Amino acid sequence: MQLITLLALAGAVQAHYRFSKLVINGEQEAAEWTSIRMTKNYQSNSGVTDVNSPDMRCFQARAGTGTATVAAGDVLGFVANAAVTHFGPVQFYMAKVPEGADINTWDPAGNVWFKIGSITAVPPLGSSEATWPAYNKKVVNVTIPKAVPSGKYLVRVESIALHQAQSVGGAQMYLSCAQVEVTGGGNGTPGPLVAFPGAYKPTDPGLQWSYYPIPTSYTAPGPAVWEG
Repeated sequence: MQLITLLALAGAVQAHYRFSKLVINGEQEAAEWTSIRMTKNYQSNSGVTDVNSPDMRCFQARAGTGTATVAAGDVLGFVANAAVTHFGPVQFYMAKVPEGADINTWDPAGNVWFKIGSITAVPPLGSSEATWPAYNKKVVNVTIPKAVPSGKYLVRVESIALHQAQSVGGAQMYLSCAQVEVTGGGNGTPGPLVAFPGAYKPTDPGLQWSYYPIPTSYTAPGPAVWEG
C-alpha cells in the first residue's frame, strides 16, 4: 500500500509543471530562474487553487535576479518544465514597473495588470489537444504588443488547469512572472487594468469544467486582451 501511495504521489508531481525559463529570439535561457522570479512550486510543481490569494500575482518564493530584453512586437516564449500537462487556457499579462522602482522587488499589487494574450479553447469542446492548443506544449508563446510603451515590465504567464475543476475551487493555476525590459515600444495606453487577486472570482465559469455534459462554449476568465 505504501509503495502504491508513493507511486501515485510521484505521478502527481510529474503531471504538474512550472514556468522557469524564457525563450527570446528563439534562444532558450540556459538556467532556470534567470529572468523569471523563482516560484513557490520550484520543487513540487504544484499550482495555486485560491484565486483570492496574493500568490495569484507571481507565486514567487524570492525576489527576481535578472531582467531580459525584448523588443515590442517580438515573440516571448515561456518554457514549461516538463510540459503543459493539463488541459485549459494559457493566458499572459503585463504590468509596468513604476519609474524608480526596483524591478527585482516591486510588488505588482492593485490594478496594474493588462492581458496581452490568451491561448484558449477551439470548438468543438473536449479535453484534448484539439480543443486546447497549449495542451502538452513544452513552450507557450506570446507577442509583446507593438504599441506597448518602452520600459520595464513583469510578464505573467498563467496556465489554468481544468482537469479537476468540476466544482468551485478545483481549477489549478500554474503561473510565474518574468522580468523584462521592452525596447522600441509605442505610445499605446494598455487596458483594462486589473488586480491579482481580484480579477477572477472562484465562481467564474472559466474556472469550471464539466466532463458530462460537455460544455458547448467556453470563455477564459479575466479582461479582454489588449491588442496594442
